[in-house]
Parts: sequence; structure tokens; C-alpha cells
Amino acid sequence: MTQRPLVLHLNGAPAVGKSTLAGRWAEDHPGTLLLDVDVLRTWVSGWREDFAATGAAVRPVAIAMLSAYVAQGRDVVLPQLIASAAELARFRDAAEAAGARWVEVLVEADSPAARFATREVDQPHLEAVHQLVADASPDHLTQYVERLDALAEATPDAIRLPTRDGEIEAAYDTLAAAVRGLWMTPAE
Repeated sequence: MTQRPLVLHLNGAPAVGKSTLAGRWAEDHPGTLLLDVDVLRTWVSGWREDFAATGAAVRPVAIAMLSAYVAQGRDVVLPQLIASAAELARFRDAAEAAGARWVEVLVEADSPAARFATREVDQPHLEAVHQLVADASPDHLTQYVERLDALAEATPDAIRLPTRDGEIEAAYDTLAAAVRGLWMTPAE
């Protein structure tokens, strides 16, 4: 029996390590599509002028890419903050309809605001995220964390992955062990 493709969704507040862990996962699992929706936004002309609207426009494209890749029997890792139950369901439903096993991981940090403040801003999409947060209310990150926590609470099979500053390998090892543990249980 062949194993169903995996869609590994790494959810969490900005700067908690989603993209870093996703990159590490893709390196260790050749052939995995690293589907970073924030990078996909940068493929659209004018994305800097309205980062949020461009994100809304490219999410259906990301879902189509995810579905097409999974339909080929291949894995996807998706590092994307999704704080809406309806939007999360769109991605999960598309993955499962294409034949994938969806694994939801909430990447957490002790202090998301501190992690965000010290994150290196070395890519254009990160500049846009930092500007978006700077322009928002002071409790913007806290609101995301609360919404993400509520989503994780409502998703009994979600994996919670606490991370610590500078301990990328430890976080990755915990992630890999958790996913391996899921593969040892039958998927419905």
C-alpha cells in the first residue's frame, strides 16, 4: 500500500519560525513543494502597494498549486499564517480532496512580539510583513496568537510545537518526530 502524500501546514504568528522549519523540512524531504504564499505574493506586480489584498488574490492560486502537486502523489509543506477557520478549511479540504493527508502544526514562541522585533528582515516579503505589523494596532500580534490558539483548540489533532530562540534544530527534531508518530497511526 502506498502512503498518501503529506501536506504539512506550519501555522503561527509572524516570525515564530514557520518558513525556517519549512525550508528545513523540504531539504530533508526531496521533491517536497515548499509553498510559501508570502513569496508567491511577490510574483504579482504591485504587491508592495497592497500586500494584504495581493495575499487574498494569490491564496486560491496557492490552493490550486497545492492540489495539482498533491494529485501527482507528491508532498507539500505550507508555512502560512492562517487565522481564519474558514480559510484553514479551504486549504485542508483542497489537500484532502486531492488525496493528501493534512497535518496541522501550530508553531509557537514564548514571546512572539520579541521574536518578531528581532527577526532579520532580509527578503522583500518580510519587509512588507514588518510594515503591515508596524501600521497595525499595538496588540496586532497578540490578536493573531489568540486567534491561532483558538483554532488549535478547535482542532483536536493539531500539533503544538513550542519553539525557543536559536534552537532551530531542536524544534525541527520535535516536528519530525511528531510527524513520524502520525504516520505510524492509520489515516482515515
